[in-house]
Amino acid sequence: MVKSARRVREWLGALSFRTGVVIAAACVCCYALSFLQMLLPIGVGAKGVLWATFYGLAKACQYTAILILGKEGMARLKSAVRQRGKSSGDVAARGAETSPAED
Repeated sequence: MVKSARRVREWLGALSFRTGVVIAAACVCCYALSFLQMLLPIGVGAKGVLWATFYGLAKACQYTAILILGKEGMARLKSAVRQRGKSSGDVAARGAETSPAED
Protein backbone atom coordinates (compact mmCIF):
# COMPACT_ATOMS: atom_id res chain seq x y z
CA MET A 1 0.00 0.00 0.00
CA VAL A 2 2.80 2.40 0.88
CA LYS A 3 4.62 1.58 -2.37
CA SER A 4 1.55 2.29 -4.50
CA ALA A 5 0.92 5.59 -2.68
CA ARG A 6 4.55 6.57 -3.24
CA ARG A 7 4.27 5.70 -6.95
CA VAL A 8 1.13 7.80 -7.32
CA ARG A 9 2.81 10.72 -5.55
CA GLU A 10 5.88 10.49 -7.80
CA TRP A 11 3.67 10.27 -10.90
CA LEU A 12 1.69 13.36 -9.86
CA GLY A 13 4.90 15.21 -9.05
CA ALA A 14 6.17 14.52 -12.57
CA LEU A 15 3.21 16.31 -14.18
CA SER A 16 3.68 19.83 -15.53
CA PHE A 17 3.10 23.14 -13.78
CA ARG A 18 0.28 23.93 -16.22
CA THR A 19 -1.52 20.71 -15.26
CA GLY A 20 -1.29 21.72 -11.61
CA VAL A 21 -2.76 25.13 -12.36
CA VAL A 22 -5.66 23.55 -14.28
CA ILE A 23 -6.37 21.22 -11.36
CA ALA A 24 -6.22 24.19 -8.96
CA ALA A 25 -8.76 26.04 -11.14
CA ALA A 26 -11.01 22.98 -11.05
CA CYS A 27 -10.69 23.07 -7.26
CA VAL A 28 -11.98 26.65 -7.15
CA CYS A 29 -14.91 25.72 -9.42
CA CYS A 30 -15.85 22.76 -7.23
CA TYR A 31 -15.76 24.92 -4.10
CA ALA A 32 -18.02 27.46 -5.79
CA LEU A 33 -20.46 24.79 -6.94
CA SER A 34 -20.54 23.18 -3.50
CA PHE A 35 -21.96 26.37 -2.02
CA LEU A 36 -23.87 27.82 -4.99
CA GLN A 37 -26.06 24.72 -5.18
CA MET A 38 -27.73 25.98 -1.99
CA LEU A 39 -29.57 28.49 -4.19
CA LEU A 40 -31.28 25.74 -6.20
CA PRO A 41 -34.97 25.07 -5.49
CA ILE A 42 -34.50 21.39 -4.57
CA GLY A 43 -34.94 19.31 -1.43
CA VAL A 44 -32.64 19.45 1.56
CA GLY A 45 -31.46 15.87 1.04
CA ALA A 46 -30.45 16.54 -2.54
CA LYS A 47 -28.65 19.70 -1.47
CA GLY A 48 -26.72 17.73 1.13
CA VAL A 49 -25.69 15.13 -1.44
CA LEU A 50 -24.61 17.80 -3.93
CA TRP A 51 -22.67 19.68 -1.24
CA ALA A 52 -20.83 16.55 -0.10
CA THR A 53 -20.04 15.56 -3.69
CA PHE A 54 -18.70 18.92 -4.83
CA TYR A 55 -16.90 19.62 -1.56
CA GLY A 56 -15.24 16.22 -1.73
CA LEU A 57 -14.20 16.87 -5.34
CA ALA A 58 -12.82 20.26 -4.32
CA LYS A 59 -10.71 18.72 -1.57
CA ALA A 60 -9.47 15.97 -3.90
CA CYS A 61 -8.52 18.58 -6.51
CA GLN A 62 -6.84 20.73 -3.86
CA TYR A 63 -4.59 17.96 -2.58
CA THR A 64 -3.87 16.74 -6.12
CA ALA A 65 -2.83 20.25 -7.19
CA ILE A 66 -0.56 20.54 -4.15
CA LEU A 67 1.11 17.23 -5.02
CA ILE A 68 1.54 18.26 -8.66
CA LEU A 69 2.84 21.76 -7.98
CA GLY A 70 5.00 21.04 -4.96
CA LYS A 71 6.68 23.71 -2.88
CA GLU A 72 8.33 25.56 -5.77
CA GLY A 73 5.22 25.40 -7.94
CA MET A 74 3.09 26.89 -5.19
CA ALA A 75 5.61 29.70 -4.74
CA ARG A 76 5.63 30.27 -8.50
CA LEU A 77 1.83 30.35 -8.61
CA LYS A 78 1.63 32.83 -5.70
CA SER A 79 4.25 35.01 -7.37
CA ALA A 80 2.31 35.00 -10.65
CA VAL A 81 -0.92 35.95 -8.87
CA ARG A 82 0.81 38.78 -7.00
CA GLN A 83 2.50 40.00 -10.17
CA ARG A 84 -0.79 39.95 -12.06
CA GLY A 85 -2.45 42.00 -9.32
CA LYS A 86 0.34 44.55 -9.35
CA SER A 87 0.37 44.88 -13.13
CA SER A 88 -3.39 45.47 -13.37
CA GLY A 89 -3.14 48.05 -10.57
CA ASP A 90 -0.24 49.73 -12.36
CA VAL A 91 -2.23 49.95 -15.58
CA ALA A 92 -5.14 51.59 -13.77
CA ALA A 93 -2.81 54.01 -12.00
CA ARG A 94 -1.06 54.91 -15.25
CA GLY A 95 -4.42 55.42 -16.93
CA ALA A 96 -5.45 57.88 -14.25
CA GLU A 97 -2.17 59.81 -14.51
CA THR A 98 -2.05 60.24 -18.30
CA SER A 99 -4.73 61.04 -20.79
CA PRO A 100 -5.08 59.15 -24.10
CA ALA A 101 -3.98 62.28 -25.99
CA GLU A 102 -0.58 62.20 -24.27
CA ASP A 103 0.16 58.62 -25.42
